[in-house]
Order: sequence, then structure tokens, then C-alpha cells
Amino acid sequence: MAVTIYDLKPRFQALLRPLVARLAAAGVTANQVTMFAALGSIVVGAYLWVAAERVWPFLLLPLWLFVRMALNAVDGMLAREFGQSSALGAYLNELGDVASDAALYLPFAQVAPFGPYSVGLVIVLACMSEMAGALGPMVGAPRRYDGPMGKSDRAFIFAALGLYVGMHGPLDQAMFWLMPAIALLIAWNIVNRVRRGMAQSARG
Repeated sequence: MAVTIYDLKPRFQALLRPLVARLAAAGVTANQVTMFAALGSIVVGAYLWVAAERVWPFLLLPLWLFVRMALNAVDGMLAREFGQSSALGAYLNELGDVASDAALYLPFAQVAPFGPYSVGLVIVLACMSEMAGALGPMVGAPRRYDGPMGKSDRAFIFAALGLYVGMHGPLDQAMFWLMPAIALLIAWNIVNRVRRGMAQSARG
């Protein structure tokens, strides 16, 4: 079984639980947190796209990805533990994640040795991965989070890339293989989610 960073989520949630309780008491809703995470990701991605030639703005990426991970945990806990689950929240959560990923990955198309095709492939497959996970309930299975290279794993990889690019500039030409490797792992992820979702559906 592929181990992913997602498996560490329960420990991370335990650390955030006191904060979540205070937010709920203050009237903050899960949908508000979800929207803030998505809009923040789009703003950060747009800024990185515009400022990519200066390189140092990529240092914002690991910081924002950590914040986004915390926000994603917070909105889920508000929904589950404080009775804020809703149909709208489910749509916002799934669509917001896909839009956020695309916005935050796209600036790397301007970073050598990557390019629009390799980064574009990663974005498309990341969208398909989240769709494969979200389709689980349609076939009678839970929402799938199987790895490898799920959302949390991708966040770690792109945070590390942002840190390196922000500090050192473009990567060595030999690193051109990295995006195809990420794409291959996401493709494996999609197969896992579909296969395991179907297996659970068959068991009823």
C-alpha cells in the first residue's frame, strides 16, 4: 500500500482542534474558510506568474501551501465536528481544491527546465485524480484519497520546488524529468482510486 502525507492528517488535525473550536465560537463557517483558501491560492498563483522572472517570490509558495493545508483541515473539521456540512460546501471543497492546485502549479511553466507541456500535464492529471477520488460515492464507495502523489504529496513537492527556486533560481537542466515523474505517479494514483473504489463498490 502506498503511504502518503495524507496519512499524517489525524495528527495535524489534533494540533488544530483548539483553534477550530475558537473559530466556530466566533461564527466562522467552513464555507468561508474554503473560499478563503481557494481565493488565496489563486491570488498567490497569479502573483507568482506575473513575478516569476524575479524568482524570489517563489519563496511564498511553501509558506502559502502550509497555510492552505491548515485551512483545508480547518474547513473539514468545522463541517464535521460543528454541524456545518452542506451540499454547497461539498462542491466548494472539490472545485476549490482543483482551482487552487492549477493556480499554484501553473507558474512553474515559466521555470527552467520545465515548460507549459510538462506542467500542463501535471495539472490535468491532478484534476483527474481529484475527480477520480470524488466519484467514489457515485459508485457506492467512500471518497478516495489513495496515493501516491495525492494532494498533500503534491503540496510537499511543489513547496520544496518553490523553496529551491526562490533561493537558487532555475533548476539544472537534468531535472527536466521531474514533472514527467510527478505525472506518472499521479496516473498511478488515478488507477488506484478507480480500482479500489470499484472494489469497495462490488463489496457493497
